[in-house]
Amino acid sequence: MTAAQSTAAAASPAPNAQPYDVLVVGGGINGAGIARDLAGRGWKVLLAERDDFASHTSSSSTKLIHGGLRYLEYYEFSLVRKALQEREVLLKSAPHIMWPLRFVMPHDPAMRPAWMIRAGLFLYDHLARREVLPGSTSVNLRSSPVGKPLKLSYTRGFVYSDGWVNDARLVLLNALDAQEKGAELLTRSAVTAVQREADAWVATIATPEGERVVRARALVNAAGPWAESFLRGIARPARGEALATKSLRLVKGSHIVVKRCFEHDHAYIFQNPDKRIIFAIPYEDDYTLIGTTDVELPQEALAGLSKAQINEQEIAYLCEQASRYFAKPVTRADVVWSYAGVRPLLDDASGDPSAVTRDYLLESNTLGAPLLSVWGGKITTFRKLAEDAADLVGGMLGDKRQAWTEKAYLPGGDLREWIGAPKRPDTDFERLVTAVRQRHIWLPEALARRLCRAYGSRIGRVLGGASNLAELGQEVAPGLYEIELRYLQREEWARGAEDVLWRRSKLGLHYSEAQRRAVADWFQAHPAAGM
Repeated sequence: MTAAQSTAAAASPAPNAQPYDVLVVGGGINGAGIARDLAGRGWKVLLAERDDFASHTSSSSTKLIHGGLRYLEYYEFSLVRKALQEREVLLKSAPHIMWPLRFVMPHDPAMRPAWMIRAGLFLYDHLARREVLPGSTSVNLRSSPVGKPLKLSYTRGFVYSDGWVNDARLVLLNALDAQEKGAELLTRSAVTAVQREADAWVATIATPEGERVVRARALVNAAGPWAESFLRGIARPARGEALATKSLRLVKGSHIVVKRCFEHDHAYIFQNPDKRIIFAIPYEDDYTLIGTTDVELPQEALAGLSKAQINEQEIAYLCEQASRYFAKPVTRADVVWSYAGVRPLLDDASGDPSAVTRDYLLESNTLGAPLLSVWGGKITTFRKLAEDAADLVGGMLGDKRQAWTEKAYLPGGDLREWIGAPKRPDTDFERLVTAVRQRHIWLPEALARRLCRAYGSRIGRVLGGASNLAELGQEVAPGLYEIELRYLQREEWARGAEDVLWRRSKLGLHYSEAQRRAVADWFQAHPAAGM
């Protein structure tokens, strides 16, 4: 160490703090995506997440990769075009967790005139190039199978394309890719204090193993609903300037899950008298997912909030609106599960929460060590948001490195070792299932398909060298074997039953309370190393 370095270390409040280029705060889709992009550009990255990956907003979406058809009514053409461009980029990057989905919009003349819908769908079809997704068309609901579950009063409708995503696994795949490209990722590790210096941020992180102090040349605030409160309460400026210059509007979106309302593979988009829309989507084979609501929350509601909860008024609203269309009414008794998430929307002074922009803003602050704050955003545009963020961080650090994610696969998404050259994301997945069953003829069909959906081309890492069902170990719950639990614990940061049953998968929806308890008991008997 030179004399100058010794002097600088002695003057630092944390001379032994571990150095990084970038500290990312938040393990939702934006934080994980940014960490992945930065690590792929060669930056030394540390991500700290207070809970588990995708514990909050990023596992509580409507699970759509979509342009946002309804945003056209608010003249959000730039946002819609950006999202439409991203649909097929994402579908190609991970065909095991994302796939095309056709949507049926029954026409209700009392809502919007047919010409307006046709004009909107024309724009939706042509604002961005499509290679995989078919365009929109009209449909006779009385003669089509998609009209069978609907009331007889709905005679015509429209069909268009978007995509479906397993949102929590999308976050996990970004985290895995970030780690494989050199990033360090900490879960259950809250950033409790962060102090800005002229050329670095000094952060204190409460990890399960104890307190850590780190130094980072730049800080990325991707704390989602907590982004504003993080700047106002935890991050400390070098001088007296305010770090938070924007405000968030917190809007709770809730969903219900009911037994399957229809047999076909299309989803529905329903227009409501309040000018909002809800979706009814095939879910987990046996169910229908219905959502979402828009309920504004005050900032103070975040204090002590461990998990957003749906309320009875929201359940009643979703049941009522779905029942306006389905011939068989949806009732409170039909609800088998529900979830809610808090969307952090950039405050644009809109009166109606449904009208608040879903676009994102990346705010740079260089009054000292670089700070980048992420305001707003939606899951469909996370990759572009991360790319833009990495460009800005590189610029602030004086080294704007090359973007790389647009043509890259997410972990498990490159199926070539199993199926050869890719053709279409949807048919490629079916080819993967066939190839896996040919190589592992002992795997039950339902289990093979579920494992392909969850892990894609990484399925071999889950199965290890197993050559028969017995070598998968104990069947802890139906279709869930010890070998998979050990993989999730070893490679996907799973630390308990909830991580596995409700985020790494949705097996909890299919299991009884006793079966869910068996998974919890397994984790209690087999704690992860260091726990």
